[in-house]
Amino acid sequence: MTEDQINKSNIPKHIAIIMDGNGRWAKNKGYKRVFGHQHGTNTVNEIVEACVDLGVEYLTLFAFSTENWQRPKYEVNSLMKLLVSSIKKELQNMHDQKIKLTAIGDIDKLPEKVKNQLDEVREATSSYENLKLTLALSYSSREEIVNVVKAISQKVKNNVIDVEDIDHSTIDSHLYSHYLPDVDLLIRTSGEQRISNFMLWQIAYAELYFCEVLWPDFNKEHLLEAIYNFQKRERRFGKTSEQLK
Repeated sequence: MTEDQINKSNIPKHIAIIMDGNGRWAKNKGYKRVFGHQHGTNTVNEIVEACVDLGVEYLTLFAFSTENWQRPKYEVNSLMKLLVSSIKKELQNMHDQKIKLTAIGDIDKLPEKVKNQLDEVREATSSYENLKLTLALSYSSREEIVNVVKAISQKVKNNVIDVEDIDHSTIDSHLYSHYLPDVDLLIRTSGEQRISNFMLWQIAYAELYFCEVLWPDFNKEHLLEAIYNFQKRERRFGKTSEQLK
């Protein structure tokens, strides 16, 4: 698959990726799981650059779920250190390519050093518009939706919102991702075919693409294949094919 096979006028506006398979990739090579996470950051860099080249406007990466806190302490600590070092390392690249970094999730649960580094880079890149890169950290879609219900309920209780006025846009505006458009293409690597509590509201009309390749082996060509597959699909949003024509 090459870039000239892609229809540049039909690039998905928002791509979200469940980056799965780091641990299995390392285990297959006889190494600890952390080795796979380290190599997974190289893939992140390649895919971010590919999205910039293709003109993707939004890229959201599922980096760490609330469930991941249950993993062995050594792995969690290593992931947090890797996150800090990766963000530091890529700051200049984000400046060069005008990439804006944001994050969604229960950020307050992250270690102070991670939060500080994240805040520093978010502030430094806040004015960029080339690619809006979002990291889902300590993220749970169900928890996100529960928080939305609580926030809206409190506003109803305080007569800020009338129950009859609650609609889709009300919920959208209270999500972690309120500043992001709906996901157009959701990619999951490693062959697993499940959503794993990721952006359940935001992927309501997304095209789903499951790839057998483990995340550290995922590259620009695989991304192009996913986009090519996306472009072959008919997105009807409830309408008939005849209505679209």
